Formats: sequence, C-alpha cells, structure tokens
Amino acid sequence: MQYEIKCSTCHKPSSNPLNFKCSACGQPLIVGQNRKFDAGQIYRQNHGLWRYAKFFPYVKKLEIVTLGEGWTPLVSFTSNIHFKLESQNPTGSFKDRGSTTLTSALHKLIKNAEGYIAEDSSGNAGASMAAYATRAGLKAKIYVPENVSGQKFSQIQFYGAEVVKVSGSRSKVAEEAQKPEERKFYGGHILHPLFRDGIRSLAYEIAEQLGWRAPELLYLPVSAGTLLLGVLSGFKHLVESDVIETMPHVVACQTRQVSPLYHRLKNSDYHPPEKITSIADALVSVNPPLLDLMAKQLKEAKGDAVMVEEDEILDAFEELARKGFFVEPSSAVAYAGYRRQLELKEASKKDQTVIVLTGSGLKTTLKPSWHPFSGDSRCKI
Repeated sequence: MQYEIKCSTCHKPSSNPLNFKCSACGQPLIVGQNRKFDAGQIYRQNHGLWRYAKFFPYVKKLEIVTLGEGWTPLVSFTSNIHFKLESQNPTGSFKDRGSTTLTSALHKLIKNAEGYIAEDSSGNAGASMAAYATRAGLKAKIYVPENVSGQKFSQIQFYGAEVVKVSGSRSKVAEEAQKPEERKFYGGHILHPLFRDGIRSLAYEIAEQLGWRAPELLYLPVSAGTLLLGVLSGFKHLVESDVIETMPHVVACQTRQVSPLYHRLKNSDYHPPEKITSIADALVSVNPPLLDLMAKQLKEAKGDAVMVEEDEILDAFEELARKGFFVEPSSAVAYAGYRRQLELKEASKKDQTVIVLTGSGLKTTLKPSWHPFSGDSRCKI
C-alpha cells in the first residue's frame, strides 16, 4: 500500500475511508505515507494542488473534484519575509485544500449510497465543503454556530447547501453534525483524516516555491489544528524523503481568548471565556478535539506557540491592509504573532520567514472608520 489510514493513538489500521475516528479507541485517525516524495513525479503542467496527485494515492485521477485550488502566490513582503496568500483559493481560504482531497476521495462512495455529506464549521470550512460538494453533485448539510458571520453564512447558502444553525458551544455544533441520520455521511474538516491530509500540499508548495528548501520560520494561525497538523505532516514527508534538510521552526499563533495549544505547550492553565468576542472569529476552538495530537506533533517538530492580544491583531490587520494585503482578522493573527516574537527577540528579521495568510478580508464584518488621508486608523466592529 502506498498509504495507510490508522489511529493516531493505538495505531489500528482503518480500511473504510468514510471513518473519521478509530473503531477501537475512538481517537483521531491519521494518514501515513509509504512512498517518498519525488519532485520528478510532479505534474508540472498542472498549476494547482493536483500537480502533487501522485502523493495523494487514495484519489483516482478520473474522480478528482477541483475548482483550481492550490499553487497560491508566495509574495515577498521584505527581503526575508514572504506571505503565502491562501485567500487566493477558490472559496477564499486554505480550507479548499482539504475539501478537494476529501470530496475527491469520497463523493462516489456517498453517491452510490444515495447519501449526503455533513460538516460542522464556524464558516470557512462550511463554505468550502459546500462548494466542493455542489461541484461533485453531492447534497451537503452544513452545521454552523448560531452567530456565524453573515458573509460566510451567505456564501454557504449560495452554493446550495442546507444550513443548520446550532445554539451553544462550538462542540455542540460538532455533536449535532455527527448525530447519525439516514444516508448522512459525516465529513467534518477537523476530524476526518482525508481533509487534514490535503493540507500537507501547502508544505509542498512552500518548499517548491522557495527552490526546494524550507523557510527558517513559519507562522500559522491555529484553532482546531487542521492547518498546523497538515503543514507539519507535509514538511515531515519532505524531510523523510530527503527533499529538504530540516523542518522549519513552526510557530502556532493564537489569540488570548482561544489559546489552548499555547497554554498546553507553556504548561499553564487555560481558562476560556464564556463567550468568544475576538475579532478573529474563525479561531473559536477553545477545546479542540485534536489538542493532544497538535501538542505532540508540534513538540516533536521542535515548534513553538505564541499568544497575541486583540489590539495586536487589529494593528496587524490594519498594517497588512495598508500594505495591500486584505485578509481576515483571523489570518492577521499569524502576522501579529510574528511581530510579537520580534519584540520578544524570539525571532529575527534576518530569518527567512513565511507567514501563512489563511483567508480573504472580504469575509470580515469589520468596517473602516477612518478617512484615507487622516491619521485615524481604527476599525468598527
């Protein structure tokens, strides 16, 4: 076998690609690669994620469901800083990388069962899964928090998915999406291993766009962990395949309100607020089901975490916009984390750095409150 889906804890193999947790112990599943990455096997005529199709062997070529995702720009900000513009993916976020692999692998199985796919999301993943489901001719039911952003809610609806608003915590949304129903197949982006596995394409792209080397520093906004785990998996695969020499120093960036991974790594207690009010409204997982896995893999990779304040996020968001990069405030968390570590002298401007900007600013509910030529640069929330 060129790959293996197995439990992240007890290592029991899973033969059913529809499974999203271990049948023995209930823990998350992961995808293991049994073939080395070989740059000679890239489909260079394909300028998207599926240029790496050889390294996603569970997807048959004729069953790929694509909207042209991947191969997003890696833009030089300064001589040593690059931004990876994941907002340029078809639905406006990095989540399209997971949606294309998951949907490509499962759509025929679900169609043959006359079923539909269910997903739980704070917005971006729901929009992405809705888009790829309709592209594949699948019905989708997307479970969202009651206070989901209006733009994301509209986006999901325009793709034709059924939307179910759930009151209560983010965990409650996931519970509702996972409840068994006739012909329902759960494809949640957090728990389904084939979704997370698609994110490793981001590591391949960064390395290829840098001339097959890893940056010294890599900053990511982190909440549920799909981005972090996917990127770590991709770079690890490249190292084990002798394509790059070393892993980048990966820094998981979190808000003060939503920072369970930061506190876990720093061995400190985490007390989340009763209600999340952060402007980084895509980062809401105060008790992520993949927390143990995130902490374990980030430690193994010798990575780090940083926590930022609300004013730091807003400052980073506004600076990026003034430089021409209009991103979601949740994306600006990564840039805020970089600026924080510069201040603490835990990073240097001399380091080759990539900052992943995960989503489009067109999805934000923030509104500008300044005149273009005035000195006031605050936003209205």
